[in-house]
Amino acid sequence: MLRSSVVRPAATPDRDTLGSLLRHYDRAGAPLSCEPVAEGLLNHGYFLATTRGRYFLKHHLDGDRAALTRQHRASRRLAGLGLPVAPPVADADGGTVTVLDGRCYALHPWIEGRHLGGTALTAAQSRRLGALLGLVHTALAQVMADEPAPPRPPGTDAAADPERTFETIDELLALARGARPRTSFDELAEHRLLERRALLDRQAHRRPPAGAEPPAGWVHGDFHPLNVLYRGTEPTAIVDWDRLGVQPRAEEAVRAAAIFFVRPCGTLDLAKVAAYASAYRAVCGADADELAAAVHRVWWERLNDFWMLTWRYRLGDRRTDPQFPAAAALAVWWTREYPAVRKAFTG
Repeated sequence: MLRSSVVRPAATPDRDTLGSLLRHYDRAGAPLSCEPVAEGLLNHGYFLATTRGRYFLKHHLDGDRAALTRQHRASRRLAGLGLPVAPPVADADGGTVTVLDGRCYALHPWIEGRHLGGTALTAAQSRRLGALLGLVHTALAQVMADEPAPPRPPGTDAAADPERTFETIDELLALARGARPRTSFDELAEHRLLERRALLDRQAHRRPPAGAEPPAGWVHGDFHPLNVLYRGTEPTAIVDWDRLGVQPRAEEAVRAAAIFFVRPCGTLDLAKVAAYASAYRAVCGADADELAAAVHRVWWERLNDFWMLTWRYRLGDRRTDPQFPAAAALAVWWTREYPAVRKAFTG
């Protein structure tokens, strides 16, 4: 799921800012309108109409130009291999990052499409989605072969420590119980936190061992329904490459499936997961052992993860509240149905 520092809605760039930005591009034209794009929790995105076309304008809040340049270079190379991506528009000097008043912007062609979750995908479309992610991983290995891997944040290789999770649960419980006015969400949060604490107490011995992480490779980093655009029944663009990096590739496949194919009640559509995973394995060459290890690590990650409640209670941001009921139920269901989930991914 999407996780990072919380991004508050920002004012739409004014006409002077847009004019200054577009003057960097030979054929972009003059601004006509600019509207915020509702989807997405990180960074700021806008639908920009000009006298010469329609664009997606992205304001990158982290301002890491080296990372942005790497992402843009990867998307151009992937497009050259025929993958459905939307590389940024190059400016008059061939660059793809424009800095105005210390803010980093990138201009992308506007891609018409819609987002489809797993409930809207057929079994055949689920297979094509798995094959597409497998192709992304194999293509990234090819186009990023000469790129040095960015450093990973400290601690990302270690499986979550349940003792620290218990501390987080206690803190969030106090916040949920102290919320005023108390709502049905607060009651659900308290129930799920108590449930998870008891579940973790019983499952603590299954923590993935240190050093058990599988080999890593270049991955999209945030492959989920809001980052895949469909035109008709086929994907037309994979967008938002902000988390491009080196991670265990099979874990991305498992995380993506847990988002695409989760039902509102918090169960996975295992038939579609199996179709997706079979195609993924066939295209990228991942074997059953690699997927099994990924299933275990992602399951453990989910069992120890409370980022949505952290956003609500620590940061006062409620945009992820609608995702919480299904995500919280999934961790419990996954634990109960662990053998069936593993089989769906491994065949």
